[in-house]
Amino acid sequence: MHTKPRTVYLWPDDCPHNGNGHDRPHMVIYPPSRSSLSPTPAVIICPGGGYTKRADHEGEPLAKVMASHGMLGVVCHYRVAPNRHPAPYADAARTVRLVRSMSDELNVDPQRIVLMGFSAGGHNACTVATQPDLHHDEHDDLVDQFSARPDRLVLAYPVVSFITKPHRGSAQQLVGRDASHEVLQQFSGELHVDANTPPTFLFHTADDEPVPVENSLNFAAACREHDIPVEVHIYAHGPHGVGMALDHPALRSWTSLLLDWLADFCDDA
Repeated sequence: MHTKPRTVYLWPDDCPHNGNGHDRPHMVIYPPSRSSLSPTPAVIICPGGGYTKRADHEGEPLAKVMASHGMLGVVCHYRVAPNRHPAPYADAARTVRLVRSMSDELNVDPQRIVLMGFSAGGHNACTVATQPDLHHDEHDDLVDQFSARPDRLVLAYPVVSFITKPHRGSAQQLVGRDASHEVLQQFSGELHVDANTPPTFLFHTADDEPVPVENSLNFAAACREHDIPVEVHIYAHGPHGVGMALDHPALRSWTSLLLDWLADFCDDA
């Protein structure tokens, strides 16, 4: 068992998804800070950044918190612009499958996989969670063996819809400026909630300007319509992109609320 963070590349060395080798798609694994005889949950985190970058403060800090509470923290470094769909989706789905495929090595329970995303990373996580078979990458040799659907979903100020109160920048980066209404519907997560959607935790601020709170509210409403357990925390005020909100005392409680929500999912969280 590795005790320090380790990097695992998502795709084989000769895969064209690796591009020229710069910023090759990968995941960084943060083992639990204390050993456990029984398999632990894993929390896979997709940082935000409008599909143009990945925000560092929405990755490693959260992974370390999860590791400190007895879970495996994983940061998914998925492809962003100039890559468009299906690149970010394929990387996130591959990460879920890889963690499940490595469950024995990582001492992870493959049926306790949490997928977490911030902002546009939340859109990526939401799309995988609600449509785990939207795209099967021809280079993903794990497709027939492991599901990409997580067992729980965590969305922090997420981009959810490309139709209702959308974050147009994320939509343009992922599917282009001239995407059809049908394509925009395909990538509006609230329209794809069904009985198989995992229990979900949502955090947002009511006055978030770049990504309106309706993204979380409408996803929560869709969960309720399909009897999916959902917990929603809407704070009255706060900017977009706060991460753990350590510099925002009125918001920082959200991570404690998340850990409380995960408690029944984690033997020793």
